[in-house]
Amino acid sequence: MRIQPRWDCRGQKRPEFAIAPVEGLESVWDYPGPPRIVPDRRRVEVRSCGVLIASTIAAFRILETASPPTFYLPAVDADLVRLVRVPGNSACEWKGRAGYWALAGDKSRRAVRWSYEKPLAESAMVAGALSFYPALVDCTVDGGRVRLQPGGFYGGWVTNEIVGPVKGAPQTGHW
Repeated sequence: MRIQPRWDCRGQKRPEFAIAPVEGLESVWDYPGPPRIVPDRRRVEVRSCGVLIASTIAAFRILETASPPTFYLPAVDADLVRLVRVPGNSACEWKGRAGYWALAGDKSRRAVRWSYEKPLAESAMVAGALSFYPALVDCTVDGGRVRLQPGGFYGGWVTNEIVGPVKGAPQTGHW
């Protein structure tokens, strides 16, 4: 799939500080705003301490300007017994209200995944799908290890085909 470059209101393509992608790479600055949901048929796996939690070839990514994609996996491709609901929720202007889950048996009850059970209409595709924080579990895409998005707040997946810089690092809060 080829991502069409994003043009801002001044007719400029991407900021000058953005890395220009070469063949086979994607710039997060070419991703749209508002976000777009696209299928991804690569093998996506999530593990904790070597134990497989989820594996699919039916994932989809949410692409949004300046952010690495967020991968969502169908719930049917996850071992839901290994996850427990934890208190708390958050709101996204594009997707709605998210709920959180921790690893079963983890006494810290720190959320490792989230999902939107009743998303807004324009994001209906994410209903019930799971996304994981690559900082807290081991995530791979076609065998390549996912790196975490900087900043500790976001859940974007930095994969080998992504160039940035990406939102989340110091001095990027205004992006």
